[in-house]
Amino acid sequence: MNLSSIERKSRHIAHRTALRVRGIAFFFSLVFVFLSCRLFILQVFRYGTYQAKVMDEITVSSTLRANRGDILDANGKVLATSKTVYRIYISPKNIAAKTKKDGVQYAAIIADGLSAILGISRETLLEKAGKTRYLDETVKRNVSDDTAKAVLEFIQENRLDGLIQTEASTTRYYPAGTLAAHTIGFTGSDNQGLFGLEYYYDDDLSGENGKYLSAVDAHGNADSYGYTTYVPPKDGLTVVTTIDSYIQQVLESELAAIIEEFDVRDRATGIVMNVNTGAILAMATAPTFDLNTPYEPDLLSATLLAGIGYAEGSEEYRAKKNELLLNMWKNKAVCELYEPGSTFKIMTAAMSIDAGVTRPDDATFFCGGSYSPVKSVRISCWRKIGHGRGFTFAHGLQQSCNCAMMQVVSRLGSDAFYNYFEAFGMLEKTGVDLPGEADSIFHRRDALGTVELATSSFGQRFKVTPLQEITAVAAVANGGRLVTPHLLDRLIDSEGNTVYQYETQVKRQAVSQAAADAVSSILEEGVSGTGASRNAYAPGYRIAAKTGTSEKLDKADANGNFSLRIGSCVGFAPYDKTEIAAIIMVDEPTTAHFGATVAAPYISSLMSRILPYLGYPAVYTEKEKELLPVTVGDYTGMTVREAKKQLTELGLSTKSDTADPDAVVISQTPSAGTEVHKSLGTVLLSTGAQEPGEVAVPKVTGLPLSEANRLLTDAGLNIRIEGAHEEAKDGKTYPRAVYQSIPEKTPVPRGTTVTVRFLYADGE
Repeated sequence: MNLSSIERKSRHIAHRTALRVRGIAFFFSLVFVFLSCRLFILQVFRYGTYQAKVMDEITVSSTLRANRGDILDANGKVLATSKTVYRIYISPKNIAAKTKKDGVQYAAIIADGLSAILGISRETLLEKAGKTRYLDETVKRNVSDDTAKAVLEFIQENRLDGLIQTEASTTRYYPAGTLAAHTIGFTGSDNQGLFGLEYYYDDDLSGENGKYLSAVDAHGNADSYGYTTYVPPKDGLTVVTTIDSYIQQVLESELAAIIEEFDVRDRATGIVMNVNTGAILAMATAPTFDLNTPYEPDLLSATLLAGIGYAEGSEEYRAKKNELLLNMWKNKAVCELYEPGSTFKIMTAAMSIDAGVTRPDDATFFCGGSYSPVKSVRISCWRKIGHGRGFTFAHGLQQSCNCAMMQVVSRLGSDAFYNYFEAFGMLEKTGVDLPGEADSIFHRRDALGTVELATSSFGQRFKVTPLQEITAVAAVANGGRLVTPHLLDRLIDSEGNTVYQYETQVKRQAVSQAAADAVSSILEEGVSGTGASRNAYAPGYRIAAKTGTSEKLDKADANGNFSLRIGSCVGFAPYDKTEIAAIIMVDEPTTAHFGATVAAPYISSLMSRILPYLGYPAVYTEKEKELLPVTVGDYTGMTVREAKKQLTELGLSTKSDTADPDAVVISQTPSAGTEVHKSLGTVLLSTGAQEPGEVAVPKVTGLPLSEANRLLTDAGLNIRIEGAHEEAKDGKTYPRAVYQSIPEKTPVPRGTTVTVRFLYADGE
């Protein structure tokens, strides 16, 4: 091998060695870069994850539960709050061990004692005590403070420490029970909102749990050189609602009366709303249920469940019960759809006047009992004999004439009607702060033909929620502004500071102020005059109202016929400076079905009770003053002369059983506190000179006021009038008695007051 050959080989070896060195260096450089990147990721991006894992290994954590916020009404009344309850539990394993050690039958002692305190059978307690593999066996949950104290006393008296224990927790409590149940909702066993406001504002009400961290050693024991960290819980916010408990109670009482009187099969619902702000003052569905026991069926649900015939405890029984409970909890005002019927004519009138296709005094309308929007289709008016020819649009609305509405929308046209329908919020959810709001069902724009337009004009063949309907009506009542309905007024923290205040949300101007005012005036005149909504009349107040009756074409009755109806009424007052609007919807009443009968009188009663509460005093006409009821005082112990003087000042006539003015009154009929009418009432004063005697109550139902009053007066009885007060006159319709408080032929003391309700029968 020559020198050049050796040199070439040496250079080759040197080159290969250099390559290996660079390769190894590059490899370690890559490893270094990878490890550096990995370390960077772990230290920066994954720091929190691994820190938590380490903390889990070296610490123990105890959850500190946040207090759930309250729900209050508009006046600060508590509607939902939390209270401390206790879980009572036993330790079967410890019971067995102590029994073996002491030779005492502790299970029997515990069963006897707790059975009496907790109301649980002795056999059940012995069964639980027999589960000796367990250290914790729950005996009863949600035990009150007093009962828990009794258990603790029992433990101390019998030296049962470690065998019976109590554990405090909180549960939701609803002081008013059934009040606004469908709106407030309730929580589950974990205190999480399930329905209503409890669900919608669950995040605000729940707050944030805290925790207590303690360092531990490898064996899980407390580390004396460790540390502790306290993260305080953040209590939930209190929800202050717009609900007024008094107005809510009034609404619920009216709905309960409707359910009872008309044997309603598919519940009734109502809403009272501030038309200017959208604040919901009351919202109810009847029958209601108790929020403290939400899993107990109401009377209607229990009756339906019992009538099915399933064996209690069977799978079919449980499934049907769950179905009925879900329906019972459903807020009918928000979650269910219905055909609004003639109450929608309010919006039809407003859009027609706003568009300029008619005026209130436009006298070009006719009704022969039906109308043909196209030659092949004839649609009936609710009044089969019709409303005549040449009447004004105002008259047509007041008489709820279907034909007038169909004629006016034919002038308006489908596109304009659709635009107004949308402007009134009927194609969108209202945005109310409640879960489960249903969306309306309406024709597509391109499917709103001549026939569909005609039926839509009087509120048929489409569906909305009662809340959508009252929100649209509120827009007419407030001058045309569509506002968002809401239940939240403000959120406050645990120290009473307001952290959020609701502001009124105006979506749009649906119609002009002038059009809205014109419709309001027409509706008020229809109630105070001769309109079909006269049963909504309330003495002393000027109420604008509209009734409606709609068919349920998607549900057959028991005989397979589509005869089921929905009766409703909407009203707002005071009509010229409106503050509140109300709706009552009655689903499947059986003894009557027109909205003028099943809903309008209750709108009248509702307004009569809540308007004075809201600061609107009644202003009576001279005619109304004549029939105002007055309250009879207590005249016993007075002389006949003194009693007659006071009764004369009240405007009441008197009769006594003696001619001696100085005789002392020992009894009277009617009794003190009874209401009677000034021009009709007579008080009988008894001095004992004669037996007062009894009389039989005559039948007055079906009669006009004048005839009913004559019969009762001739019998020596007093009448108290409810509803319409107009007397019968020739040539016009008049109200008739539909109810008397004391059945006919009932013997009562002479002078007794009989309450009689009068309604017009010519409304729909």
